[in-house]
Amino acid sequence: MSLTKLAEEYLEHYSEAVAKSAGVSDSSKKFSIQPPMETKLRQAIMLGVGFLSLLTVSPVEQIKGQVVDVGTGSLLTGRVKGGRFRGQVGLDGNTYELVKTDSGAAIPWELIVQWANAGDKGQFIKFMNNAITQNFGLDMLKIGFNGTSIAETTNPDNNPLGQDVNKGWLTIAKEKAAAQVLPSAKLDPTGAAEDSYKNLDSLTNDLINNVIHEAHQEDPDLVVIVGRNLVAAEQHRLLESANTPTEHKAAQSLAKTIAGKKAYTAPYFPANGLWVTNLKNLQILQQKGTQHRKSRDEEDRSQHETTWWRFEGYAIGNLDKFAAIEAVTIVDPA
Repeated sequence: MSLTKLAEEYLEHYSEAVAKSAGVSDSSKKFSIQPPMETKLRQAIMLGVGFLSLLTVSPVEQIKGQVVDVGTGSLLTGRVKGGRFRGQVGLDGNTYELVKTDSGAAIPWELIVQWANAGDKGQFIKFMNNAITQNFGLDMLKIGFNGTSIAETTNPDNNPLGQDVNKGWLTIAKEKAAAQVLPSAKLDPTGAAEDSYKNLDSLTNDLINNVIHEAHQEDPDLVVIVGRNLVAAEQHRLLESANTPTEHKAAQSLAKTIAGKKAYTAPYFPANGLWVTNLKNLQILQQKGTQHRKSRDEEDRSQHETTWWRFEGYAIGNLDKFAAIEAVTIVDPA
C-alpha cells in the first residue's frame, strides 16, 4: 500500500511540527532534545498514561547518584540544644543507576491513511503523538513493575513485559532492602489453609504493621497497588456471601479501598501481586541532556518510524515506606 496524497501532506506537516518544536531543521535525522523539550515530552507521556502521572518521573544530572525521597514522611521537626534541628530528606546508601534505553515505534502506512481521513491536520498530529506517547509510557510501566535484569541485547519475544530492559521497583527493593518484600502469602476465605488470610483487608493490614517502618505506618499517603486476580477473587467472594445492598456495595467498591487505603489496579502490575507504598515513592529517572529523537518515513518498510533514546532508570525514594508480596496464592475453597 502507498500513502494517499492527503496522508503525505499530513505526514509532512507532522514532521515539520516535530522539527519546529525541537528547534531543528530536519526531524528525520537524529537530534538532541533540549531541556524545555525534554519537559514537554515527559509531560506528554505522563498525560498519555494516567497512572504514570501519579508517580515520580524526574530528570537528574548524573547517570549514578543518590536517590531523593520526594515524598518524605520522615520527621523534620524537633530541636537541638545550642543549634538548629534538621531532618534528613533521603536515605544514605540508596542510590540509582541509569542505563541506555531506546524506544522505537513504527506506524504502518495503512494506519496513517486512516488517520488522515479521520480529521484535519491538527487531529492527525494528535493521533500520531498519542500513538507514541501512550505506548512509550506503557512500556515504562511494564518495565517498572516487571523488570528483573539489564540485558546487553533485549529479547521482547521472551520478555514481553520488558523484564530484561531494566531493573524495576520490586527487583530494586529485593536487592537493596530484602526484608521489605515477602515472597508469598495465602488468601483463603475459609481460613482453613495454614498461615492464610481470610481477606485482602487483613492481609494488607498485616503487611503494613510488620513490613512498613513504624514511622510511616500512619502516613496518609500510603496506598495499595493490587493485582487484578486478587481483586476479582475477593469481589467474587464478597458477592457470593452478600445478603444486603450494603454488602453488595462493599464488594463493588473493593477495587477502590483496601484496609482503609486507596487501592489501585495499575496496567501491567503482576496479577497476583500486592504492594503498599505512596505513589510518588516509585520513581523513573532520566538524565538531562542525553535524550535524542528521530522521526522519519521509511518507504522500504511502508511505515513511519520514531525513536526516543535516553539514559533511564528506576528507584524507590524511601525503601522503609515500601512493602510488597510477590505472589499471593488464592486458595480454592473446594
